Amino acid sequence: MPAESLERVSALDQAASDFVELRPRLFGIAYRMLGSAVEAEDILQEVWLRWQNTDRVTIENPSAFLALITTRLAINVARSAHSRRETYIGPWLPEPVDTSLDPTLGAERGEALELAFLLLLERLAPTERAAYVLREAFVYPYAQIAEILQLTPVNARQLVSRARKRLTAARREPIDKMEHRRLLAVFLDAAQTGNVAALEDLFAADVVSSSDGGGIRGAARFPLLGSNRVAKFLAAYAPRFWPGAEMTWVEANGRAGVLVPRNHTDVVLLTIEASPQGIHHVMWIVNPAKLGAFERSHHLI
Repeated sequence: MPAESLERVSALDQAASDFVELRPRLFGIAYRMLGSAVEAEDILQEVWLRWQNTDRVTIENPSAFLALITTRLAINVARSAHSRRETYIGPWLPEPVDTSLDPTLGAERGEALELAFLLLLERLAPTERAAYVLREAFVYPYAQIAEILQLTPVNARQLVSRARKRLTAARREPIDKMEHRRLLAVFLDAAQTGNVAALEDLFAADVVSSSDGGGIRGAARFPLLGSNRVAKFLAAYAPRFWPGAEMTWVEANGRAGVLVPRNHTDVVLLTIEASPQGIHHVMWIVNPAKLGAFERSHHLI
């Protein structure tokens, strides 16, 4: 093979090596921006194509360059995703990812990964969300965040500060992983037996039950609100849903969840958001596309 061809192959091998090494972090940025493993994976495919076609000799810092491209693409997708979610049938929940192999999803901190927190991030504008994710999860310096977002470092710092204040005001006091798993196990026992009183004891007053089915048959189109209403619904639903179900414990977004068979072909991923005050959100992910993405995510991160 001619020397010039060998150089090209060697350069492409190095490009692939750089990309593979940084892939978990790039996926983590895109996923936190979008709440979708599928969309994050699409972005990474586009980043790889651009990286191949870039004059890489001129790139002094591949990590910074790839983070810049990933974030800017994610901002563009986030802007269009907002309008798509307004027409989504039924409650929308983030697409869960299997974090058993990478508990922090490529980040220096596990911030902005739990499903409930990803829902809070949806309240932020895309640029504000990007600034927060880059700083709080990946600890990027403000100068680099400013370069990625085409802002001044002062404006980047202000964006992060504003986002942090908004999220802190809306976020409930978290519980640790062991307590979360314990509460989920107690909830499962009460739900399977249809024990209304036991369920109400577990619930915070403002508890919500959301079923993300994307319009498929059998998924609730509206969230249920309030401890008594949610408890009574679960008790009434128990005889049809739980008998014969062999649950599989999983780790979804850094927290415990269970996969529950619905029939011979379908499953539901169930998890909760909780604080010291009790369970605030019961999340049922029924949409087959999201469950398929959860299975694939084990191999994507």
